[in-house]
Amino acid sequence: MNGHRGRQRAFALLGSLAALMPAGAAWSQSAPPYAQLLRQAGDNPRVTALDADVARAQGLAQQARARLNPSLSVYAENFIGDRTRNATDQQQTTFQVDQPIELGGKRSARIAAGEAGVVAAQARGLDGRLGYATELARAYAGAEIAERRIGLAEANLEAASGDLKVARALVEAGKEARLRQVQAETELNTVQADLEDARAQRTVALARLSALVGSVTPFTGVSESLLDRLEARPASGPVDPLQSTAVRVADAEREAAARQVAVQQRLAIPNITAQLGVRQVRLASGPAVVAGVAIPLPFFDRNKGNIAAAQSELQGAEARAAVVRLDAEANARTAGALIGAADARAAAAARTLATAQEAYRLARIAYGAGKSPLIELIAARRNLGLAEGVVVDATAARFNARIDFARLQGLTITGEPVQ
Repeated sequence: MNGHRGRQRAFALLGSLAALMPAGAAWSQSAPPYAQLLRQAGDNPRVTALDADVARAQGLAQQARARLNPSLSVYAENFIGDRTRNATDQQQTTFQVDQPIELGGKRSARIAAGEAGVVAAQARGLDGRLGYATELARAYAGAEIAERRIGLAEANLEAASGDLKVARALVEAGKEARLRQVQAETELNTVQADLEDARAQRTVALARLSALVGSVTPFTGVSESLLDRLEARPASGPVDPLQSTAVRVADAEREAAARQVAVQQRLAIPNITAQLGVRQVRLASGPAVVAGVAIPLPFFDRNKGNIAAAQSELQGAEARAAVVRLDAEANARTAGALIGAADARAAAAARTLATAQEAYRLARIAYGAGKSPLIELIAARRNLGLAEGVVVDATAARFNARIDFARLQGLTITGEPVQ
């Protein structure tokens, strides 16, 4: 009986663990590859907002094509009056249709402005998608760089622990003063603090990546090395600054502002209203046709304020376009130089790391043989840690230089065009 109950409890425990494992897995996952995250961007709120802006502009452009609606009026006259004087015999009923007619090309100007608004919204959408792809790549690489820093900190911690063991052994053997062991313990604590800081930075980087992707479940790592893929893909050129998405947005917004000026100028021209109706007199043998035209008199409102505002908006758009064009030309000229400088920095960092590794190896040998003090070993290991950090910084700088260059080209960091 006891064995049967024990098996039942074991089966119940296994069932509970099986039920909990999917939930546990849902709370721990690595980020998919960068290209997959970018393909799934259609459901991201940032991209959805861009699509909504384009849809809004398309709706406004559709509405711009609409014509003015006619109005139907019914007039009744003399239906109440003095019967002794036959006032009601003069009763009249009029059915009238009023059709406003736009003059001065208002509708065509409105349609052109709507189409220019769609072009501007589409340019902003493309620039926004490219910006999202760039930001996503930075966040993905940032998480990977944080992982590398943790690896370096863990290696430094292991090396510092080894140095402490050697220092303790020498102190116990009477070959070193107690001060050397205290120095090694202090260095170990410092490296431990650096490791905790690196882990915190990884948490921040992964949280940033999860937020960009829109994942409710926080990522615990990345599934591919975006930095290693970058090593195999050199930057290409040249770059036409006038074809960058930022310049396209500025030019499209300037054109849309110019179209709005034309709309406001044409709105200053009055519209006329054509009137056509049928009037029935009570004592008449049949209906009579009535017609007329209503023309507003622009004595007070000539739309001058709206025209001035639209012209000021155009002036600002032209200034912004000029600034963006100058910035794009400057970025295009410096992009190649920044890539070259980043590559040179990475090569120098690699040579520095090789020298620091050899210096640390020799320092360990010398300290183990009692030919150098502990302070030199600690300094050599600290220099090695700094050199490893410089290599990671140089890698990040190379990545940033290439992703800025890719954005000028309108491409993702992996070379695909943004749709």
